[in-house]
Amino acid sequence: MSSGIKTWFSHSNFRSTDTERSKPRAAVRRSVFLFAALLLLPLHLFATQVNDIRVWRSPDKTRLVFDVSDEVAHSQFFLENPQRLVLDIRGTRKPATVGTPSLSTTPISKIRYGVRNNKDLRIVLDLKNKVTSKSFLLKPNATYGYRLVVDLFDGQKKAVTPIKQPSQPSSRRDIVVAIDAGHGGEDPGALAYGGGHEKSVTLNIAKDLAALLKKEPGFKPVLVRTGDYYIPLRERTSVARKSGADLFISIHADAFTDRRANGASVFALSRGGATSETARWLAQRENSSDQIGGEGGISLSDKDDVLAGVLLDLSMTSTLSSSLEVGDKVLKNIGTINRLHKKQVEQAAFVVLKSPDIPSILVETGFISNPKEGRKLKTRNHQRALARQIHKGVKSYFVKKPPPGTLLAKLKADGKVNTRPDQYVIQAGDTLSEIASRFGISLSSLKTANKISRSDRIRTGQVLVIPN
Repeated sequence: MSSGIKTWFSHSNFRSTDTERSKPRAAVRRSVFLFAALLLLPLHLFATQVNDIRVWRSPDKTRLVFDVSDEVAHSQFFLENPQRLVLDIRGTRKPATVGTPSLSTTPISKIRYGVRNNKDLRIVLDLKNKVTSKSFLLKPNATYGYRLVVDLFDGQKKAVTPIKQPSQPSSRRDIVVAIDAGHGGEDPGALAYGGGHEKSVTLNIAKDLAALLKKEPGFKPVLVRTGDYYIPLRERTSVARKSGADLFISIHADAFTDRRANGASVFALSRGGATSETARWLAQRENSSDQIGGEGGISLSDKDDVLAGVLLDLSMTSTLSSSLEVGDKVLKNIGTINRLHKKQVEQAAFVVLKSPDIPSILVETGFISNPKEGRKLKTRNHQRALARQIHKGVKSYFVKKPPPGTLLAKLKADGKVNTRPDQYVIQAGDTLSEIASRFGISLSSLKTANKISRSDRIRTGQVLVIPN
């Protein structure tokens, strides 16, 4: 090999080796530079964030929900003169883009934010009056991620006592029907096809049903939820018990993973296994939405174990029999306007059906995830029609078996009860168009069924036939 070639080879080899050796060193320098750059970034970029703040007001408390990006630790304490609640959330920040919700109906006058120990978020709630508080962290579910919940309980709660009719003879009490609109507040329920939530549909149907029962002599409806707020599942049955309910109805409009699933259903409690796979799936889904629940049920603490077991079993057997019977009436009436998912009352272990002393049913008004049913369930006409059919089923059951001591039992004994649920007695202020809208039928069909011409006038007390 010539000296020129040797020289070239030697220099070329040296440069190649030096370049290869320099690659790891360059990578190290880049890593060091990147690490140094990360150290220079503000620490708050790595902190847990408050992504949203929501407020829900219910009759006896205010719920404040902080949507946080990760699991957080927190503490709270009260300050007086003026009244304040201080909430410290460790390792958390609040971006400027997160706004403050409306506080007009709450005991909170203002929400203030600050930084504590250069890393913790301090939230101060300026209060209009004295409250008590409970706070807790909820884990992610199908709808939301981590949530820090602060419940503010009103200082003076109104005592809830069983409904009585002291001005009436004991043989003329009203039949009390507790109507539970499923979900509510930060628990929206199932997502409707094309947008919307189950909680709005169920509340509308519940209010429509209550309006119909209120106009029915001998019935008194009690709405478990009157607005857009959340009530734990066992607390719902507790409301029914405190109201002296003769029947508990929970209204839902659920969803399924397969959008082809359709049809309405009625459920009673199962003491064994669910009667179908769908029933098992729905029960698991509904029950899992209750992440904070109170204790419900009748007290058997003054009974020995054997007697308590016998009494509870007898009560459950009788209650379940009544639940299945009233459920069958409701299901058959709903079947006149809606496809049924099953032609018999199904049974599943829904928490809201577990009252041992109150007949209880859960009405699935249809699958809100189904394109056709989802669109119908969001219309007011169909919601009113469903309420009407539930009302007809409930009335027909109690007409057949009125509880002793009720006004309906007396009217039936005197032969004065209207046993035809497909009729309506005109009340003062009613109009034909309003009646047709309430029952989800057309004005022309109502006039035709009752042979009413354009010149005819309706009168209070007049009985109308309501066509299906």
